[in-house]
Amino acid sequence: RPTQAVWVPVIPLHMTAVTMQVSQKDFQKAQEQLKLLKKDPGNETKLKLYALFKQATEGPCNAPKPGMLDFVKKAKWDAWNSLGNLSQDDARQKYAELVSSLFSAESASHKKETSPEEGRHDGYETLIVTTKNNITKIMFNRPDRKNAINHQMYREIIKALEEAGKNDSTIAVITGNGDYYSSGNDLNNFANVQPGEMEKMAKDGAVLLKEFVGRFIDFPKPLIAVVNGPAVGICVTVLGLCDLVYASDRATFHSPFSQLGQSPEGCSSYLFPKIMGLAKASEMLLFNKKLTAAEACAQGLVTEVFPDSSFQKEVWARLEAYASLPKNSLAVSKQLLRSMEKEKLHAVNSRECEVLTERWLSDECVNAIVSFFQKKSKL
Repeated sequence: RPTQAVWVPVIPLHMTAVTMQVSQKDFQKAQEQLKLLKKDPGNETKLKLYALFKQATEGPCNAPKPGMLDFVKKAKWDAWNSLGNLSQDDARQKYAELVSSLFSAESASHKKETSPEEGRHDGYETLIVTTKNNITKIMFNRPDRKNAINHQMYREIIKALEEAGKNDSTIAVITGNGDYYSSGNDLNNFANVQPGEMEKMAKDGAVLLKEFVGRFIDFPKPLIAVVNGPAVGICVTVLGLCDLVYASDRATFHSPFSQLGQSPEGCSSYLFPKIMGLAKASEMLLFNKKLTAAEACAQGLVTEVFPDSSFQKEVWARLEAYASLPKNSLAVSKQLLRSMEKEKLHAVNSRECEVLTERWLSDECVNAIVSFFQKKSKL
């Protein structure tokens, strides 16, 4: 009778041990790679990294749940706790994969930047600013954060508008990089504020916002918004201060102020009722109605809507034609259209910022923002 070979799983067991060693080695390498990243990956990614690191080194969440108003610790705890019983080996692997993807993306981005776009302006981290064919293009460039505006981005937009107003371009264009035009104010601006710093935060924020909106009010040339995707908050309200608004048919327009315990800004409390009528403006500014591109066009906020598939091609062909028109004639004509309203708009801007300062310091606003972060952490 022939002897049957008996299979013993020696090799698979050996491979498992090697895999564990490689996983630990990759984990340590990822920690070193993370230190080499030059760009902030954003708070959501940092929370994932934190949670995976804790899970990899300590196992499932074992810390007491922080208080509701301790935003930072609460967010970290939620991120770690959400990993449940994920094994430490799997957590190490996921951590290493996430760091590797960030490192690869940054390397690819760096390669692109080594071949700078024609006419690109230096000195911007959150924007891409270029001047070409008599057009200064200001592009929001935080696509990983849906182009949410943090404090640095506010200051860079102010700087870009100031420079565009003085340079030789005929028109200026604002648009977004990626799928979003902008998701509005980055609520992480509020996340790291300690209770004793709330009043200073509110006052400093109002000063920055007032200057930001003021640049739109005083901009001396035709200013055109090219809304490539969803727009939220401050990036919706200042559209009333632009001279033309072109939108992709996949764009939406949302100003959820009362949902966050806040109030309108960007002169929208004055301009939106003038543009779309009081009832439609109230629906949007009081009751958080989100408009489609077609609805925003029908109500006068958007000039024209284009199919997303041909949006960039059609819009930029028009913009290049506009930019070939006599520059001084356009500037003078814009001043005639806008000059009678300037004093009124600055007064509205000041009042809106005063009210917002009060809102930011109210318990109602704080509770609404806490509720927002709680819902976000559960998604």
